[in-house]
Amino acid sequence: MNPSEFGKVAVLLGGHSAEREISLMSGQAILTALLDAGVDAIAFDPKERNLFELKQLGVERVFIALHGRGGEDGTVQGALEFLQMPYTGSGVLGSALAMDKIRCKQLFNATGLATAQFLAVHKGSDYNCDDIIADFGAVMVKPSHEGSSIGMAKAQTANELKIALDDAFKYDDEVLLEQWITGREFTVSMLCGEALPVVEMVTPTGFYDYQAKYKSSTTKYFCPADISESETEQLQAMARSAFALVGATGWGRVDAMRDEQGNYYLLEVNTVPGMTEKSLVPMAAKATGKSFQQLVLTILEQTV
Repeated sequence: MNPSEFGKVAVLLGGHSAEREISLMSGQAILTALLDAGVDAIAFDPKERNLFELKQLGVERVFIALHGRGGEDGTVQGALEFLQMPYTGSGVLGSALAMDKIRCKQLFNATGLATAQFLAVHKGSDYNCDDIIADFGAVMVKPSHEGSSIGMAKAQTANELKIALDDAFKYDDEVLLEQWITGREFTVSMLCGEALPVVEMVTPTGFYDYQAKYKSSTTKYFCPADISESETEQLQAMARSAFALVGATGWGRVDAMRDEQGNYYLLEVNTVPGMTEKSLVPMAAKATGKSFQQLVLTILEQTV
């Protein structure tokens, strides 16, 4: 598609979520790529402007680069549907389900997709940290509706779990406790219904947290991942199934782990993953010969 045929494009970036900083970085990278390609594109921050201004500005389609609440959970997608404005990525349902880690895991379980054992804990509910650690051993603590590993922590003792939960409840009233998996961490990027090459992330911190994603210079990436062809196909198939299960469309990412016995487990689905210089979707696309600019244009084409 000729870049001029897109009309005026607004890149939604920033927003109100705890992931605002990363969204600004993703959005600026996307905006630069669109402008360099000759697209009539502008930055639009919903924290600073009312979405109804999009119509007044003559915007014809929207590239969503908002991460977390308000941008990745179906909220802005619903608003854009109301405005009858085409936008990138998943629709209202796919966005909402993927953003909800607990319900995502429940869907995986219900349909037989492999995922680690888990427990949902609600703020103010009666839970016993000693009993949880006795049942699960080490756990990963995750706010149910946050991304970029915000509020996440590993807990191996009852005291560590109490501290981690207190912190996680600052971000969410629902927290997912996931049995800790010792092993290798992978991600599969999705683009136009296809699973891209698998990426493996290796970090000295023990898991791919916020520091490892955006700050660390010691995190290592392997793309394509050093696994067998059959394992690659298995992981890509799991990613396609998970992506379709939650109703996600267009583009995104599915995270997974492999334990020490070689078993793969799904972690979560991301419908607006990072698009910074360290981000994983551009890395996977590059492995197929697609530049960052080509990737951005391919995503935007899905709004037609």
